[in-house]
Amino acid sequence: MSSTINSKKINIALVEDNKLNQHTFIQKISLFPSLALVFTANSGHQCLEELKGLPHQLLPKVIFMDIEMPVINGIETIHLAKALYPTIHFIILTVFDDDEKIFEAIKAGASGYLLKHEFATVINEAIINVLDYSGAPMSPAIARKALNLLSKQQLFVAETSLSSLPEMITNREQEILQHTINGWDAKRIAVELCISVLTVRKHIANIYTKLHVTSKAQIISLAHKNHWV
Repeated sequence: MSSTINSKKINIALVEDNKLNQHTFIQKISLFPSLALVFTANSGHQCLEELKGLPHQLLPKVIFMDIEMPVINGIETIHLAKALYPTIHFIILTVFDDDEKIFEAIKAGASGYLLKHEFATVINEAIINVLDYSGAPMSPAIARKALNLLSKQQLFVAETSLSSLPEMITNREQEILQHTINGWDAKRIAVELCISVLTVRKHIANIYTKLHVTSKAQIISLAHKNHWV
């Protein structure tokens, strides 16, 4: 049996805004004593807040992520969280199997892609797969579509393009983000953009909130990792 499974409980988490789906998932994983559900979140925003509040030893090793959620969808959540928590594996758990979402999930850093109707054993095996074998578990229907993407070379083309800023970042915030990463302080940015220092600081605070970061170092790391600037 897997060495990971034998060593200790595996921390996992679920991000899902449908209560029935949450309940079904919890029932499935309850069949496996080796799994510990650290938290459930109703949105991408709540997931990022939960992660920010956890000590390192309690961070989940695997997070199962729904796609369709308000404000920050699952793919965007993975995109943000993967930059801040690179050791966490994200597995999409969804009813959608269209090409675009599969492709976007892979670009965002998802380790696997399962349909929600999968049996409990499939979920458990997916966890073992990503943790012990660095695998990429996929439901058969998803795997077929992924192979089709590869055959058309769509994956290669998209991977060569730069990632874009999240849509929630406004044009003004993007300007300020660029100057911040270049090492400018609030006063210099205010002079450059002909706005007050207070306004600059409010924009910076908004950027921190939207990207779920707490320091300039984090925001610079996030921006460079995702090629935003």
